[in-house]
Amino acid sequence: MTASLTEIPGYLAGTWAIDPTHSSVEFTVRHLMISKVRGRFTTFEGRLVTAADPLESTVEATIEIASVDTSNGQRDDHLRNADFFEVDKYPTMTYRSTGIHMEGGDFVLDGELTLKDVTQTVPLTLQVHGFGPDYFLPDPQSGARAGFTATGEVSRLAFGVGDNSPLPGGGLGLSDKVQITLEIEAVLQK
Repeated sequence: MTASLTEIPGYLAGTWAIDPTHSSVEFTVRHLMISKVRGRFTTFEGRLVTAADPLESTVEATIEIASVDTSNGQRDDHLRNADFFEVDKYPTMTYRSTGIHMEGGDFVLDGELTLKDVTQTVPLTLQVHGFGPDYFLPDPQSGARAGFTATGEVSRLAFGVGDNSPLPGGGLGLSDKVQITLEIEAVLQK
């Protein structure tokens, strides 16, 4: 990306590992069409490669589906079984970027999400929060950090997750659309 497209303060090209201690993978889905259930996956890993031209950067991530946590053990067990994620058969989901482009003033990360052996295109709107040192390390260069937020939406039914049981007055018991929010802090690899 040239400076004429956008300026990213402190931008560093390199290979970065997602820091799971300072990152989160969260989702929100509407329940009974009147409330929202929020959850997260607690075990994940990923790698980002920031290129000299930011639009040529890449991302790969793997999420352990059994780590789903909605703050309700009974619901989490149900999500892990054959009605939803089938974690015994499909223990992980993966995301692999296929490109980055500008849309309006925003970065959009194009990519493919694979879940339950189904691969779908899932674009994520990307906010770049910046690049900088970890001020708590004796050598700030050894702990350079980058921060990002990515948001998007997936169709759970397109991946075969759950069913589309209708409610008597209309609508679904669980919405098809699931909102995704990723808060990512990554560490520059040497």
